[in-house]
Amino acid sequence: MSAKVFTADDAKAAKITLAEEGKGSQAVHDLVTAYRANRRSGSANTKTRGEVRGNNKKIYRQKGTGNARHGDKRAPIFVGGGVVFGPKPRDYSKKVTKNTRRLALRRVLADLIAEGTLKVLPSFSIADGKTKSFVSTVSSEADPKKVLLVAKSFDDATYLAARNVGWAQLVTADSVNVEELLHANTVLLVEDALETLATRTA
Repeated sequence: MSAKVFTADDAKAAKITLAEEGKGSQAVHDLVTAYRANRRSGSANTKTRGEVRGNNKKIYRQKGTGNARHGDKRAPIFVGGGVVFGPKPRDYSKKVTKNTRRLALRRVLADLIAEGTLKVLPSFSIADGKTKSFVSTVSSEADPKKVLLVAKSFDDATYLAARNVGWAQLVTADSVNVEELLHANTVLLVEDALETLATRTA
């Protein structure tokens, strides 16, 4: 099993559509921004003067005390009072069109090919399910730092061997996203994933 650099000609032969030069950068930005926004919980919450604990009794009379006039102790000016214009639970998620997603994937694949960081393997499997075997196999094909392996599917033994390796990630071709591809220093692409990627970029 030996990896070879995936070229634009290989992509054309596999019917994978790549973005033209200068196109798709904004799509990549929009999609990554959406991924990060969608991970936000949006659970930040503050209480208004109507929600904080306490009654609405006037703290002292309006006139004659020499102090400033005040209402109840829940006013925002007091410690323990309500918060003015504070955050409330909200949905930060952003929607991205299918065309934008497709264009972003085309752009990232084209960039990976241009950089020479996308490699293709005829097959990939760790039959004994051992981490040592996984590390030695992947290290012989790529620098063991931020490696992304993409295949149509992985068997249970391979997942078992890779689950404790922090610098490597296994992703199926139908679920791999632009952010994962950008994060990796080397992308190892198994040949059985080419058909799925061709469908996603068509």
